[in-house]
Formats: sequence, structure tokens, C-alpha cells
Amino acid sequence: MTLSVLIVEDSADDADLISGELRQAGLEVLQERVENAEEMRAALAKQPWDIVLSDFRLPRFNARQALGLLQETGVDIPFIVVSGAIGEVTAVELMRAGAHDYVMKDNLTRLPAAVTREIKEAQDRRDYRRAVEALRESEERWKFALEGADEGVWDWDVPGRKVLFSTRWKEMLGYAEGEIGSDLEEWEKRVHPDDKSRVMADLQAYFEGKNRTYVSEHRLFCKDGSWKWVLDRGIIVSRLPDGQPLRMIGTHADISARRQAEESLRLAAMVYQHSSEAMAIADAENVIVSVNPAFTQTTGYGPDEIIGRDPRILKSGRHNQAFYEAMWRDIKSTGHWQGEIWNRHKNGAAYAAYLTINTIFDADGTVTRRVALFSDITQKKESEELIWRHANFDALTQLPNRRMLLDRLKQAIKKSHRTGMSLALLFLDLDEFKDVNDTLGHEMGDILLKEAAQRMCSCVRGTDTVARLGGDEFTIVLCELEDTSSVERVAQEILQKLAAPFLLGEEVVYISASIGITLYPTDATEIEDLFRNADQAMYATKALGRNRYSYFTASMQEAAQLRKRLTSDMRSALLEQQFQIYYQPIVELQTGAIHKAEALIRWQHPTQGMISPMAFIPVAEETGMITSIGDWVFKEAAKQAKVWRASHNADFQISVNVSPVQFKDENYSPADWFEHLRQLGLSGQCVVVELTEGLLMEVNPAVNAKLLALRDAGMQVAIDDFGTGYSSLSYIKTFDIDYLKIDQSFVRNLTPNSDDLALCEAIIVMAHKLWRKVIAEGVETELQRELLQSAGCDYAQGYLFSRPVPAEEFDALMNKRLSAE
Repeated sequence: MTLSVLIVEDSADDADLISGELRQAGLEVLQERVENAEEMRAALAKQPWDIVLSDFRLPRFNARQALGLLQETGVDIPFIVVSGAIGEVTAVELMRAGAHDYVMKDNLTRLPAAVTREIKEAQDRRDYRRAVEALRESEERWKFALEGADEGVWDWDVPGRKVLFSTRWKEMLGYAEGEIGSDLEEWEKRVHPDDKSRVMADLQAYFEGKNRTYVSEHRLFCKDGSWKWVLDRGIIVSRLPDGQPLRMIGTHADISARRQAEESLRLAAMVYQHSSEAMAIADAENVIVSVNPAFTQTTGYGPDEIIGRDPRILKSGRHNQAFYEAMWRDIKSTGHWQGEIWNRHKNGAAYAAYLTINTIFDADGTVTRRVALFSDITQKKESEELIWRHANFDALTQLPNRRMLLDRLKQAIKKSHRTGMSLALLFLDLDEFKDVNDTLGHEMGDILLKEAAQRMCSCVRGTDTVARLGGDEFTIVLCELEDTSSVERVAQEILQKLAAPFLLGEEVVYISASIGITLYPTDATEIEDLFRNADQAMYATKALGRNRYSYFTASMQEAAQLRKRLTSDMRSALLEQQFQIYYQPIVELQTGAIHKAEALIRWQHPTQGMISPMAFIPVAEETGMITSIGDWVFKEAAKQAKVWRASHNADFQISVNVSPVQFKDENYSPADWFEHLRQLGLSGQCVVVELTEGLLMEVNPAVNAKLLALRDAGMQVAIDDFGTGYSSLSYIKTFDIDYLKIDQSFVRNLTPNSDDLALCEAIIVMAHKLWRKVIAEGVETELQRELLQSAGCDYAQGYLFSRPVPAEEFDALMNKRLSAE
């Protein structure tokens, strides 16, 4: 054994002693002595050394430095310290730093054995590293081969239930390194529940030797929540002495695409056989080669009757030759055609079908197959026709509805624009129709509407349009008018025919109509403006007494604009405190005492001055702002009631008018008022709520509940303008009314022995019989007061006592009366 030995020694004699000891042990030695770092670095660069023997301390160098230089090379060469002056502590430190052994110069007999041992151990270390590297390279090649095939690798320790998963295996399921552990459960819990028993059976069959390899297709759960199909293959690579599996290695291949393709083919076959759409496949010569069951069901032809024939056997004869020529032009140029077509059933009946034809080409563009899909849409077309009629025509009268009216009006306007001719738009509302519905029922009302529609249609030309917008409202479009005077003739004829009696069952009914007329392009050129104009003209007709017609005028538009400005200004009136409350005293006729007042709203507009309630209350009701305004009036009146109860009379009451619109508003709740009174420390007795007769006539469960809530809170209720509506004694009794207010129209002309006096006396007697109090409105003369007092009327209010005044003036009025008493 020849050794190349690098001796780090400043003494040549000592170096010879060291090499001589090695030779005596039978070792052949090639040596080189170095004394410093430069020499050692040069020696290490020249050739590989089997071992380095170093003195501990040299004049310019030491063993620690030598060991450091050797370690810098990165080569595993044994390093032994051979010294005559080294202690145990220093020796241990050197061993920790990387030295392999140390030998004292006075005991060199240990050196050959130490050298031989360390060289052998270095060789063993090199052999081990080479084996490990070879194994690593082998495993890398194996892994590269498997994962290069895009397959995940698993290595299963069967008894230990541990599995190592390759990076690719984890990536297939969407996981990164470190996100999946090595327990077998990591795989088991990801197997689809429906596949688990089959997978376990495949494994068991392989373990029992029934199959040469383990193969299974199943689904694994991915990180993103999806399932992926895999082909799982594996073999046992080692067994225990008793033959049981010890280690098993396998792969997972992603077969999702294949399974999807297979599923697509299976579904395609199922769709073809079970589809409700008829399918036929023809060759390049347009000869049918295959049909599905739905084809037979739709056409009546079985496969044996139709295969080998031309599809033209289905022609219905409803389409001309040009239709088919256009179809084939599209098919030959684009390979595709779709549309509606009429075909003929085997039994001869024609049916509508929606047909799609697609062409299948070879790679060179040659036609191989044409596939036709179609379904019977006869019933669908009938349904569409029915839906179209329902969408465009009124179900009761069969007249065009708003949708169809708008379409026809647009077309009529376009035509008028082209021809320069006028058209007229008429809005018509049946007068007294509600009375017919209320007295005879909706069934008779419907009969009347249908008869009225027919009468209107008989008054116009076929090119004109009569439409029903809903309820008893109709719209008429008179087109291509050479002379607008004909509009008046049509309107008069309609009024005349509608005025004729209607026979409804055994009842004879008479109605009238109110018509509003606007002209295009004289009055407006836009549809919205025409509708607005006709609507305003119709309401003007009703205001004039009904059963007539009115043309739209500029003054109507000005009035509408005024209402629009009024609406806009009203939105800020509450916030800017422009509303005021005036109070009119309600006098007890027998004593002259004033313990009641009616709260009446006034609007002090910043630019228009005082605006009458008659002008803005209807607008507030139409826009819904009456709810917030009424709520403000109630709360202000309640505050004032508290003041006057403290200063004038503990039982002082203030009446507050409540609009029917406000009372029907879903957002309005008396509970808010009750809470306001509670916060003021007042009872419900301080406020009287005044309602109209119409509200009681149209009562519904929601209104009824609010009325009862007022009663439960202790508030009293008065019927305003009693006698002018449709009051019923049952309503008075049902809702426990406290006061009836006789309308001023009965009081205005009160004289001895007059009919108005008789009516007032009747109301007073009736009310007292029902234990109700009576308040007369509009009392302006002493005679009226005396007659009402003699008739037993309880209270009165009117200009005789005072006009409505602000709270300060009402205070002064009360104080004046007190001082007079």
C-alpha cells in the first residue's frame, strides 16, 4: 500500500522519524514536507493526498491554520496532529474543529494504526457518498421518467400506513409541498365516497394475488373543491417474511379529460336516443342514413320507412321553390341553416317545426354528413299567438291595450309626418260606471264595458284605433285626418251611442262619457305630450259637467305647469316652515262657550303670498305629501291644545282634518300620534279627528284597524261635510262616530220653513237619537244661529263667530270673551 503523505513540520529530522515509523509498519510512503501556509497551499494544489500529518506548532504556522487550509479545499482528506507539546484540552479542541486524531511524538508506534484506520474510514466515507449519489441519481431518473409522463408518484409503507407523495402527485390535486402529510388517511379521505368501496376491493384483490397489478380508476378531491378522475396503478416491491406487503409503489395519472370525453360520447348517444328533438342524419347526397326515436314520434315515419330516402318526403307544400333555394344557398355557403318550416306528418297533417341543419366536413373539406334537428312547434306558435294577444289586447273587450296602442300611435305619427296629415288622440272615461259596478256587480259592469267598446268601434274607421287602457278608460286614435272637423263628428256620435240605454240582464242602465281631445301636430308632437294633453282635456270635461267633449287648450297646459311648480315648492314648504295653522272657534250654541276649535292649514308662500288650501291640498293628496303635512298639522295642533287647556279650559279640544289619502297610506300609523300625545302629557280626548264620508264608504281592514285604534286611544271622531256623500247609519254605528258636521251648503240658505231647515232638523234628530252631537258649519248670520239653536243643534262655527285666525289672535278672542263675561 503506497501512501502519499503531506507532512506539516519545520524539523526535517522529525519528518523523517514520522515517515520511518510508517515504513517500519510495511507502508510505502511518498512524502512532502511543508513549513508554512504558502507551501501547504501549493502542495495541496499539486496532487491528491491520502493523509495530512501536522505538527501542532511551527515558527510561522500551526495545526489549526493547516486544518483550515485543508478544509478550504473541500476534499475529504484525513488530518492527524503529530506533536510533542499538545495537551488534552488542545487536542479535543482540534478534534472538534475537524481533526481526525492526534499522536504524541514520544509515542509514534500508534501512528501507523491511526493512519491506516483514518485512510480506511475516509475511503468508506467516499464509497458511501458515491452509493448515495448513485442511488439519488437512480431515483431522480426514475422520478424524472414517471413525472415526465405527467404522473404523480406514491410510495406506501403498508404496515406503517405511511405514504410519500411526489410533488407532481400533490400538484395534480392543486396542493403545494408541505400541504399534505404522509399519513395514509391523507389519501383515503380524498377518495370519492362513491368510489371508496370499489378502490378497496381492487387493492384487496391485488394483495390476494387475484390480479397481477393493482389498477383502479376513481375520483380524488382537489384543493379547489372539485373532483379529479385518476388512473391509480401500483405494485408491491417488497414483502415481509410471512409474505405480507411491506412496501408498494405506484402512480396516479390524470384521466379527467378521457373520462369527460367518454362521458360526452355516452351522453351524446343518450341524447341522440332519448332527445325530445327529432334528429336525422343524411349523407353527402342528402339521403337519410339514421334517425332517432323522436323523429319517428314527430313525423310518424319509422326507421325502416325513412332510411335511404330523401328528406323532401316531409315537404308540406306550404313553401314555394324560392324558400328551399334560399335554404340550400345558406347550407352550401355556410354549412348551416336554421329557421321555422312547415312539414307534413305521415298522416298528412301539417305541423310547424323549428329546424336546424349543420354540415360535417372531412379534414379536406369534403361533406360527409348533414345533421338535422327539429321539433314540432305548432302548439308553441299557437301559445305565442295567444301570449301576443294577451300582451297586446285587452282580455275583456278584445281591444288593443296600452302596449298595442303605443305601437299603433307611433306608426300613425310616422305616417302623419310623411303625409303632412293630422291625427287626433281622444281620451274617454265612462261617467257613472262605478255606480253600475257597485249596484249591479262586476259581472254586469264587464258586460257594459264590452257593449260600450263595440259601440265606440262602430263610430270609427277600420284604420282608426280604439283601445282600453284599464277600468272604464278608453283611448281612440283617429288617423290621416284631411279635415279635423271630422273629429267633432266622431266625438258626438260616440256620446250619442253611449247615451243609449244598456240592457244588463233585467236592468236598463244609462251612462254618459267625458272625452278629451288633442291634435297632432297642432297641440304636440311627442307621444307623452299628446297623452298628457288628452288627459287634461278629459278632466276639464268632467269639471264642466260630463257627457261632453273638450279640446286641449293652452290654458290647461298652463294650469298643469302651475300644479307642477306648486308640487315642487311644496316639497320645501315644510322644511322652511312656510305652513301655518289657523284656528276657527266652535261655539256651544246653548251657552256661547268656546271649548273647541278646528285647526286649518294655511300656506304662506315666499313669493306668491297666501295660497288657498283648495289649491294645494288636492296636489298634496295626489303626490302623497299629504301624509307628512297632515302629521305636522296634528302635532302642532296637539301642542296648541296643551297650551289652551292650561290657559283657558282643561277640556279644550282641537279638531284636525285627516285626508282619506293620508289615512290609507301604509306609512301612516296612529301609533305615532299616540306617542306624541304621551310625550306632551295629553290624553286622546284633546283631539277630534275629522274624516270624510267617502273614507267610511271605502273602508277596508287596514282603515278599519286605524279607526278602532283611534277609538282605543280615546280620540273622538267627527264626520265632516255630513249629508253631501253616501253616509249610512250602519257606518256611523260601526265606527262609533262622536260628531256629525252639517255641511255649510245646508246652512247657507237656512230660512224658516225651508227645505234646508227641514234637512238640518232631520240630521239633528237622527244624531241625538243615536247619542251623537251635531256641529253646523258655515254659520254667518244671527238668523242661521237662531234657527239651528231652536232645532237643537249642539255646536256651530262660521264667520258669525270668527274667521280662522292664527293662534295669537285666537288667544285674544278668547280673552276678550272672558273679559266680556
